[in-house]
Amino acid sequence: MRFNGNRRFNSYVGYFRNKYGSRLQKIVVDAGFSCPNRDGSIATGGCTYCNNDAFHPSYSSPDKSIIQQLEEGIEFHKKRYRKAERYLAYFQPYSNTYSEVEHLQTLYREALSHPLVAGIVIGTRPDCIDQQKLELLANLSKEHVVIVEYGVESIYDTTLKRINRGHNFAAAKESIKKTAEAGIDQGAHFIFGLPGESKQQMLEYATEINKLPLNSVKFHQLQIVIGTQMEREFEKNPQEFVQWTIGEYIDFFIDFLELLKPNIFIERFAGEVPPRFIKSNPWGLARNVELINMLEKRLEERDTYQSRLFNA
Repeated sequence: MRFNGNRRFNSYVGYFRNKYGSRLQKIVVDAGFSCPNRDGSIATGGCTYCNNDAFHPSYSSPDKSIIQQLEEGIEFHKKRYRKAERYLAYFQPYSNTYSEVEHLQTLYREALSHPLVAGIVIGTRPDCIDQQKLELLANLSKEHVVIVEYGVESIYDTTLKRINRGHNFAAAKESIKKTAEAGIDQGAHFIFGLPGESKQQMLEYATEINKLPLNSVKFHQLQIVIGTQMEREFEKNPQEFVQWTIGEYIDFFIDFLELLKPNIFIERFAGEVPPRFIKSNPWGLARNVELINMLEKRLEERDTYQSRLFNA
């Protein structure tokens, strides 16, 4: 079976090209949000694996206006992604619906006022959404691309508690359901390799994801970032973590892909953290494009594809 771009998995990049006629490149925007598991509303300290500086581009800073961040981000990405003609303002750091609706509307509309911005992507938590916020996003989606990206991370409540998420999987399922009912495109983010989970338990993510009304999913392997609580936990109990070579992770992910329903788009299957933020990097300096090439080559070698073992 082949998907868009003649790939053996359903590519999110191909989806955007087919739907909008060109690549839409994300530009990270830091609007100065926090999270309820950081400010004491439900917990403090944030997620145990989280250090936002590890995936925070230099042009993105809350002391700059949204328009300034977009202008600098567009100049940065013009050199790296020359085929991009329009952009998506990606409200990424922390929880980007964690404020009053009026404030959110001001921020989102400022981003959408840029002539090269086709829409917004809102990274947030399942417990930071409500009906008013969904109505705002639904209204914006009538004229612009609007995508909500939920950080779910794991389907297991024991894991979510251990990593200090401050919400359970039921909250994620409920928010994803309500977002679909509001007619808003949405994706979810998951991490493979969180402490205490076996490879078999991770493969079972597919069963739960297949039940959800998601347009896309984004995965990455757990990377132990310097200065996090997870780093201290890993140093104390490394046996609690699945540690992958590149080849092992790619074969695991293919096993997972075979179980995943065919109409869900894969936005990312592995993550990159700048080398200065991790103590050891067993994968070397492999970039995302190289990892995708490795994945596609291995799919060919195994003569398999996304959904091969999916049973509707």
